[in-house]
Amino acid sequence: AGNAHGAKAIARRVTVWSEIFALLLAAAFAAGVTAIPLLFTDDPEVLERAHVIWWFFVAMIPVAGAVFALDGVLLGAGDAAFLRTATLAAALTGFLPLIWLSLIFDWGVAGIWSGLVAFMLLRLIAVVARAKSGRWARVGADVPSGAA
Repeated sequence: AGNAHGAKAIARRVTVWSEIFALLLAAAFAAGVTAIPLLFTDDPEVLERAHVIWWFFVAMIPVAGAVFALDGVLLGAGDAAFLRTATLAAALTGFLPLIWLSLIFDWGVAGIWSGLVAFMLLRLIAVVARAKSGRWARVGADVPSGAA
């Protein structure tokens, strides 16, 4: 609405609240490491794999809290082209190399989740840098109809 300063303040507030919720959610999942997987299966092989990936999952929740909050802010500001490029770059430089290495070195599901974590960390770096730059909060920027 023509208020770049206000948009930046809202972006900070949304990100802080999202991060608080994500940290609480991560703590709940960390505390439920033995109980939560049992809600879904009693298969010992599945439970063993869940144990391998559980801490990747828990560690990724706070990262995702910030990434997805800033995704919403940037999309709302009409910065979808930046998000497209950042996501593609993170996939090509983080996720794909690690899953290929996982295949080559037989790292299994831990290697795949390492790739997911790398992907999310690269996206975090990108969206935080973009948010801090302020380049997304342009007063009078054209937002395609139906994008808001």
